[in-house]
Amino acid sequence: MDFEFSPEQEMLRTSVRAFLADKAPISYVREMYENERSRDVVWTELAALGVIGLDLVDAAVVLEELGRALCPAPYASSAIGAWSLADASLRADLESGDTIGTVAVFEPDRRYEIANPSTRAARSGDGWVLDGAKCHVGDADLANMFLVTAVDDDGVVGIFSTADAIAADETSVDGSRRMGSIELRNARARRLDVDDVMTALARTLDRLGVAAVVDGVGAAQRALELAVEYAKEREQFDKPIGSFQAVQHLCADMLRTVELGRAAAYYACWAIDEASPEEAHRAATLARAFAAEAFPQLGGTAIQVFGGIGFTWEHDIHLYYKRLLSQSVALGTANDYLAELARLAID
Repeated sequence: MDFEFSPEQEMLRTSVRAFLADKAPISYVREMYENERSRDVVWTELAALGVIGLDLVDAAVVLEELGRALCPAPYASSAIGAWSLADASLRADLESGDTIGTVAVFEPDRRYEIANPSTRAARSGDGWVLDGAKCHVGDADLANMFLVTAVDDDGVVGIFSTADAIAADETSVDGSRRMGSIELRNARARRLDVDDVMTALARTLDRLGVAAVVDGVGAAQRALELAVEYAKEREQFDKPIGSFQAVQHLCADMLRTVELGRAAAYYACWAIDEASPEEAHRAATLARAFAAEAFPQLGGTAIQVFGGIGFTWEHDIHLYYKRLLSQSVALGTANDYLAELARLAID
């Protein structure tokens, strides 16, 4: 196992970073933050770079740059989540970027119970119709392909593809990582041919979770850089605040968090691509357990370095804090992951 990226992967990083600097600077993020989103040239041209359908190690390069730029593109939802569950015909639609997919498995008042959904599927001619509701759906406002879990009349859970969902935004502190809810009212759907639905869902959720961690690595790295730059420039008592030991400790703590999170995230990406399913799940759970608690703390530490200006809308650092804060609830909390790690150790 080698944590060094190949020359081709570094070229991909350079291309994606240059693209985001040109097409999705922080002014674009602010414009999209609270406004109603629609498919735009940023997503279309990002897909045209050939970044959809990558192995997770390669996709990590893209995800880290998206986090670093706070880009609100639906990459994780479509290129990681939906791609993982989709069959060959759906993947062809996703690859072009014309279709934006997302995974809808969580339901209101059912927490993270996915094995027994209340959404119902009924036969209708050659297809199916769905009735129910889903929540915590990534980029629901942009998606036009929803991969949904539902129970048929025989009590069997299946995965269905539908475009007939009614989407609504969920209130979130982070306007750059949008979540939504959907309603399914006699929604026309196609059932996917999946041999082991629960295994496919578990692997997809692991991939989505690790994608969120890698995104967090990029955001955390940039937050650290901004804090260090500010500590060198901001003066108190005729000295840069970075010369004070208390501020140095804050920056050192942030650096430690970034590097530990990066190591956990990169290993989880490798494990999902190359290791056994058991090791992949363990590595993904470990990475999420660390990031869900440590990354929001890093964002708060960065705010401390900036002081009062860090809380203002005019400064960018609070946008990074919000991106990292949403990490604490993306697909679960630190306690959920620690409990799962304990279960894996006992088993």
